[in-house]
Amino acid sequence: MLAVIALVTAISLTGCSNKTSAGGTITFGVDATYAPNEFKDDNGKPIGWEVELGDAIAKKLGKTAVFKIAGFDTIIPGVTGGKYDAGLSSFSDTPERQKQVDFVNYYSAGLQWASAKGKTVDPENACGLTVAVQNATTAVDDVKARSKACTDAGKAAIQSLGFDDQAMATQAAASGRADAMSADSPITQYAVKQNADKLDLIGNPFDVVLYGIPVKKGNTELANSLKDALTQLQDDGTYTKILDKWGVTAGAVDSITINGK
Repeated sequence: MLAVIALVTAISLTGCSNKTSAGGTITFGVDATYAPNEFKDDNGKPIGWEVELGDAIAKKLGKTAVFKIAGFDTIIPGVTGGKYDAGLSSFSDTPERQKQVDFVNYYSAGLQWASAKGKTVDPENACGLTVAVQNATTAVDDVKARSKACTDAGKAAIQSLGFDDQAMATQAAASGRADAMSADSPITQYAVKQNADKLDLIGNPFDVVLYGIPVKKGNTELANSLKDALTQLQDDGTYTKILDKWGVTAGAVDSITINGK
């Protein structure tokens, strides 16, 4: 009887081992409207450098990445609620967001503005202008703070024109509906390249912060696994290769951290 039990146990363990080596999945919530980080191809499939990075991370973990397209402001609630294992959608690691999730940091980016072609716009003196932004992003908070500074000084407020889709925010500036747009630096730089006849890049990135992959608060096993996978991707050159391909190497970080530490 013991021999039979041992044999059954051995077969069971072998089956588990095969399943693990074959993979499984890791599900990322993504807002696929933020080119070149994550956006849709002509068939509606998520693409972009963060998508490629997610695929590479999953491969290091022996898994397959599954990307679930969602509204940006629904992703962190989806992570905390267990709908997604993690988010991969250009999340700035902020103290406010750290109250909800832990972040695995892998990139550095700031905010940057672009103006409609021919318009002279200064983010430091934008009172009375209209600025297009994607809803729920840090660009919204920045424009709100700048607008308050204007009104506190007795000047006209900055009008924030919000969209759920970054492409629509870009189009608002390109068409002249807004005086400028604000987004993360790689997004703004890409938008200007794609609309060189309609948009001008303004100045340099500011308020530079770390991007992070949000995971459920306290899920140290997953956070450490993602950190290890990203570190391996740095060590074998895959990380740099992906960033180079998409022209976003300027934001590369030297080391992978959790919550900036």
